[in-house]
Amino acid sequence: MENLREFDGSPFPLAQIETPVGRTAVPWCGAPDAPPGRYHVEWTIDAEMRWGANAKPAAEPGPAISAGGHTVILRRRLRLTPDGAGELDVDGSMILLDFAERPPPDMDGSWIQIHVAHADVRLYPYDL
Repeated sequence: MENLREFDGSPFPLAQIETPVGRTAVPWCGAPDAPPGRYHVEWTIDAEMRWGANAKPAAEPGPAISAGGHTVILRRRLRLTPDGAGELDVDGSMILLDFAERPPPDMDGSWIQIHVAHADVRLYPYDL
């Protein structure tokens, strides 16, 4: 985490983060006065994913994290669960994705890209 700043009326500050595969800004659910540094974090996404809208096949393979306007863009491999949900592995942290309709079965294991509003993403730091 590089720094924290207020986030438009949100109870959580916005954390500017840098990872080996990119940087973005997301709400920080840790101590609001946390100093910059390396943290282990759990990612959560509180948004319904719609295949072909905010979730689609990636244009190119390989992991990435970036910002686009008011969104967080994640490119990772999709793992489909038996109940129709999906999971993305972000550096060892599994993010559960709630799909409105199940993605095509052939997308299991493929690289996808999701776009989620900053306000719908959270980072929770934890100690090992």
